Amino acid sequence: MSEQANLLMALIAIVDDDASVREAMTSLLKASGMRAEVFASAEEFLASRHLDQTKCLILDVQMPGMNGLELQRLLASENRCIPIIFISAHDHQDIRRLAIQAGAIDFLPKPFGEAALLGAIRAALGRPAKNPDTLQL
Repeated sequence: MSEQANLLMALIAIVDDDASVREAMTSLLKASGMRAEVFASAEEFLASRHLDQTKCLILDVQMPGMNGLELQRLLASENRCIPIIFISAHDHQDIRRLAIQAGAIDFLPKPFGEAALLGAIRAALGRPAKNPDTLQL
């Protein structure tokens, strides 16, 4: 399958508690011809029918309830190898390091540019996600 076909067919899930961020990213992805589903929390994503179809996860770090790193750890413990792109308004070096060591494809500090997000998605869809045994917080 070509890279373009892979981008168009892949379901990209966006998990962020900020409605304006979800809306902006959805608009960008749909304008780029990609399929996107949005979720306001990690728990909402986990309960969705889209979990098994998701080929790339754009995930906020800090959210009420389960945070992004906790979701990453849970998915890894269930052997769900979904490539993850973290986004965060708080670009802490330690959190970035933990996310990347645990297999995240990228970590984008908010605000980020369209090209950075689309490039990270292309990278995520072009290679399998790592599945670490554990993530130490």
